[in-house]
Amino acid sequence: MFFKEKTDSEAGITTETLLLLSHDILLSAGVHIGAKIKTRDMEPFIYKVRSDGLFVLDIKKIDERIRVAARFLSRFDPPKVTATAVRLYAREPVAKFCEVTRATPVIGRFIPGLLLNPLYPERIEPDVILVSDPRADAQAVKEATSVGIPVVALCSTDNDFTNVDLVIPTNNKGRRALAVIYWLLARQILRERNEIPPDGDLTVSMDDFEVKLVEKTQQQEE
Repeated sequence: MFFKEKTDSEAGITTETLLLLSHDILLSAGVHIGAKIKTRDMEPFIYKVRSDGLFVLDIKKIDERIRVAARFLSRFDPPKVTATAVRLYAREPVAKFCEVTRATPVIGRFIPGLLLNPLYPERIEPDVILVSDPRADAQAVKEATSVGIPVVALCSTDNDFTNVDLVIPTNNKGRRALAVIYWLLARQILRERNEIPPDGDLTVSMDDFEVKLVEKTQQQEE
């Protein structure tokens, strides 16, 4: 299903904007909320700066890049797509993304030599790398660049594009934002592969992609 939405001054939505996901869901997840820092590289994706100093990403451009990235990633043999997540909030979204799309996950620390060291017993040889944050996942970006593997990266307003081949502008630090973006990217990849209909949905929900925080015990043991 595609969504035609009303004008929204928060993220540049117009009456003629057709989105892959309702703008209400995207805005409530905060996928458009950036940092208080912007790089020159990210300027084309920024819609405005809020009164509190946070830069806001353009929802239309997020949507466009999801489509482009999904089309690109769908061309690869699924296990040859590797998705990485060093940061905590990206780990569950990446794990679920890989489960749904059959990509190869690298969760937590990216072991130096994972792509470069032929003697490392768990060495992998992907054809493309998807990183959750090119700064946090710098080791993956560095090694992918060394062996000539294209890098697709989720980038917020404070990221630069060094050694990144395809950028998906988004909030890459928020727990709900990461869940929604990875869910949306997974769904669009399956649509591009014709594994689900053009208006089909995943059998798992966005909630399944979200990191579940452990609730603190209300009573302390004596």
